[in-house]
Amino acid sequence: MSPTRLSTVVLDARDAHELAGFYVRLLGYVIRAEEPDWVLIGPPDGGTGLSFQTEPEYVPPVWPTRTPGDQQMMLHLDIQVDDLAGEAERAVALGATLHDHQPQDDVRVLLDPSGHPFCLWWEERGV
Repeated sequence: MSPTRLSTVVLDARDAHELAGFYVRLLGYVIRAEEPDWVLIGPPDGGTGLSFQTEPEYVPPVWPTRTPGDQQMMLHLDIQVDDLAGEAERAVALGATLHDHQPQDDVRVLLDPSGHPFCLWWEERGV
């Protein structure tokens, strides 16, 4: 086993606390640690977390990239759900925006309150 392990993924945001609150509500995570410009959240029973860092010069990514020089998406979160339509509706009620571009029937692309794309996806059982 490797002596190293992934502990968190950090997303820059206009407001770390606002974005952390969105993901706490969306994922059912808890706040593990916080500072004025940084928040760590994670599953209540442990595991890899998500961190958010306030970046004063934050520019939301553009996806899909349409113009050379646009701020590109560096990563996105894939979140598995049991009810794609219901969870997409709930995410919007929590502050997400449904993206105009929806490339697959079993995936919903949304933007979090800071403009990061994330995907809710559903896997049909028994296929």
